[in-house]
Amino acid sequence: MTGIVELHHSGEWPLLDPLPPEELASGQPELRGIEVFSAPDDGVTVGLWSATPFVAASGPYPVDEFMILLEGCVIIRLPDGRSETVRAGDSFFIPKGLDCTWDQPETVRKIYVIFENGITDPSATIPLTIDPEAPLTPSDGPSAAILIGAAPQQSEKLFYADASGQFSVAIWATTPYARIPVTFGRHELMYLLTGEVTLTVAGAAPRTYRAGDVFFVPKGCVVNWVSTVDLRKIYCSVVPSAAS
Repeated sequence: MTGIVELHHSGEWPLLDPLPPEELASGQPELRGIEVFSAPDDGVTVGLWSATPFVAASGPYPVDEFMILLEGCVIIRLPDGRSETVRAGDSFFIPKGLDCTWDQPETVRKIYVIFENGITDPSATIPLTIDPEAPLTPSDGPSAAILIGAAPQQSEKLFYADASGQFSVAIWATTPYARIPVTFGRHELMYLLTGEVTLTVAGAAPRTYRAGDVFFVPKGCVVNWVSTVDLRKIYCSVVPSAAS
């Protein structure tokens, strides 16, 4: 069983194969990256990617993708002339089927989650960037049956959910709480904005994650949760359907 995957993004990454010419409008970028997790049956890939400047060919985006931009900037251009600029430090997503152009005027490094099995959304549009300070709405907390101690207060804001109901991007916050180990029924990338949490995977030593950390919990991983301070995170979740 795969455990929690930590996305350490310093240093130079291995070279990747070049983009096919038909995917480029201009430039011949050097690509580097590391694939840290893949579940082909679920259509999920997680990794690190970098590219020197280029402009991609226009057209529908082929996958649902969540990204954290580590360096550089990229402009997502729509056919009607609107655009959105994403800069280092931003988290953003591109829905499958968004008719757009990836215009990258400088070298970019990013963390990504790709989901291939979603439904194309022809109505997808901007904005795509996640506001880390966005106000949240109260949400349901964990079942009392798995809690150790008092129930937490939790809240959330959903930024995007694909039409298949499998891929979602949101901000979530909680007051301190602890729970017994549970089996994750989803794949989830977490990017901690504030606070910290200690997670323990069955058979492994506890690991504490703090603000700024990015990590991925695969579906089927058995994990407990202990947080002693308020916590806020951006997450990308994939709940594969039975048909995937």
